[in-house]
Amino acid sequence: MTFISNLKQVARKATGRPGPRLLTVSKAWRLTPNMIRVVFAGPELDDFPQGREGGNCKLLLPEPNEARESFEERLAEGASLTKRTYTVRSFNADTGELAIDFVAHGDGGPASRWASHAKPGDFLGFAGPSGPKVTHFEADFYLVAADPSAIPVAAAVLEAMPKEAKGVAIFEITSQEDKQSFDAPDGIDIQWLIQPDPHVVSTAQEDFIRMLDWPEGRVQTCIAGESSVIRSLRSFLHNEKQLPREDIYISGYWKIGLVEDEHQQMKQKEG
Repeated sequence: MTFISNLKQVARKATGRPGPRLLTVSKAWRLTPNMIRVVFAGPELDDFPQGREGGNCKLLLPEPNEARESFEERLAEGASLTKRTYTVRSFNADTGELAIDFVAHGDGGPASRWASHAKPGDFLGFAGPSGPKVTHFEADFYLVAADPSAIPVAAAVLEAMPKEAKGVAIFEITSQEDKQSFDAPDGIDIQWLIQPDPHVVSTAQEDFIRMLDWPEGRVQTCIAGESSVIRSLRSFLHNEKQLPREDIYISGYWKIGLVEDEHQQMKQKEG
């Protein structure tokens, strides 16, 4: 039994939750010019829970050129590690493969830097995952909206919907080449909005949503992205459309000008 496996057993007994996993890259490639898909495989995923697509997880990142043994020791000791929040894009229990998508920012951030250089045999720590963000599908109409940071959760929700579902999905991307294919219901109208500079606040998604011929019946949402955009859309859904809270998933995943730790502190202050 490895040191990490022993640590996981101790953590599970103490808290009821597994400790961090040390995951190994199986393959990685550019899914689009601005999105990288990394697939992990190995025995550490043997007990990975199914049905967590769209759930969030914490990725614990090694230092550049850090040896696996050094990182494994730091992970086992509970050392302070660079941590970033990501989304489970898919898990295939038959092949034991876990996929996570990364927005490509070059070497500007630790997670993007790691993903940009990821190759088979590379590694990181993994904590989680949470449950999926949308757990029931009972609407007459579904409203999905995402910028690149939230495409994985939006895609997972689309792929979990009943095949007879109807609605609209709005994706704001950096270029035409960043369009992706999803196994979405035929009744979901997928719209792509181009925003070449993601560092400038865009009202394109909100403008599109406000111009919708609002449907009759029950509406459920899955909306995530830049916090200022989300704040305005949340007000629209709650105050103008008065959707029940249980039918709304809406979350700010990042904030222009802030790194993740600063954004999380901002969200905590806002309650």
